[in-house]
Amino acid sequence: MILFRKIRYFDTKAESLAEGELLVEDGRIADFGASLGRPDGAEVIEAEGAVLCPGLVDIRASLGEPGFEVRETIASAALGAAAGGITTLAVLPDSAPAIDDPALVRLISARGAETGTLTLLPYAAATHGCAGVELAEYGLLKAAGAIALSDGGKVIASARLMRRALAYASGFGMRIVQHPEDAELAAGGAATEGPRATWMGLPGIPAAAEAICIARDIRLAELTGGAVHFAHVTTAEACVLIARAKDRGLAVTCDTAPPYFDLNETAIGDYRTYAKLSPPLRAEADRQAVLAALADGTIDAIASDHQPRDADDKRLPFADAAPGGAGLATLLGVTLAQVQSGGLSLVQALALLTCRPAAWAGCEAGRIARGAPADLCLFHPERSWRVSAGQLPGKAQNTPFDGRALEGVVLGTWKAGRRVFG
Repeated sequence: MILFRKIRYFDTKAESLAEGELLVEDGRIADFGASLGRPDGAEVIEAEGAVLCPGLVDIRASLGEPGFEVRETIASAALGAAAGGITTLAVLPDSAPAIDDPALVRLISARGAETGTLTLLPYAAATHGCAGVELAEYGLLKAAGAIALSDGGKVIASARLMRRALAYASGFGMRIVQHPEDAELAAGGAATEGPRATWMGLPGIPAAAEAICIARDIRLAELTGGAVHFAHVTTAEACVLIARAKDRGLAVTCDTAPPYFDLNETAIGDYRTYAKLSPPLRAEADRQAVLAALADGTIDAIASDHQPRDADDKRLPFADAAPGGAGLATLLGVTLAQVQSGGLSLVQALALLTCRPAAWAGCEAGRIARGAPADLCLFHPERSWRVSAGQLPGKAQNTPFDGRALEGVVLGTWKAGRRVFG
């Protein structure tokens, strides 16, 4: 039994902050309110100035296991997640082998349970092997526990195949999660097309590649009645298209990741490969537009977009280096930086990291409610720390935020009422 006292807690039903106490008993939230007394035998945690919220729900992360354990394992990812306040993590299917078989879906869920610190929600491959040729068996994958269908960091390039995927998935009440980037326009690119890429001599990817794919898939969703989710949205034009689709009542949702509202293309600096991402970092106007779309509700969730890479993946010329950035330990801190700068309110930021992604994923996490699982994150929003590649918890160290000072220190993380960090 644990009693949190002298805290502010995030009331997820009202999406507001309240001052008071919260009681955990038998792995679940027993009660919360202004004053709960002191039950016999309760461990008391006093954290004046701190905020208690549900454990973060991260709806987009690649893990190295199976197939790329040199980059990351489920066990090492669990360490990074706990340090970042994450207790529920949706895992992309782009492993080796790809998660296109019901047995592999069940394996990912079981491996998450084995950690004791992290619930893993598996995506299943939209196409066999994430190869973009033949649709996978959606009904069997859903029955095994898949929360959505995606080819991970690969776009479903064929309009005909995407139409079939949306129609097939809708019959099972499932979403297609798209990496929105026109494959032909993006082929061979390393940075956003424009003056900076030209000056650095890098092959460019036009920002319009994202909007072109999104416009196509919105139309296909309308045609089929299917549901489409656009991952890591990065451009102003994409945000406008998605907002208009939502206004028309289409089943369209999206997320973004911290690099796209905190960094712009200048972060690639002197060929800094840790800042080579997919999609690439954009112009400042796009960064500002993504932040505005978070604030106005166009974007449904903030995900880490965790893509572990080892040193050999990054110690290459910029154009040849593998894209991707580690994001588990920095998800909360970088999001809170936007609260400090005034781009988001604290309530907006927490909703985008907890209850809204949980509702999207259809899981019972992400709530402060009586009887809900006591998956909790306690953090101090005004304490600072510095991101340092090589010293992050977990195996993946390829952070685009290396050297960045952040405010928002995770004091503790609890999974089912058991402290797993801090």
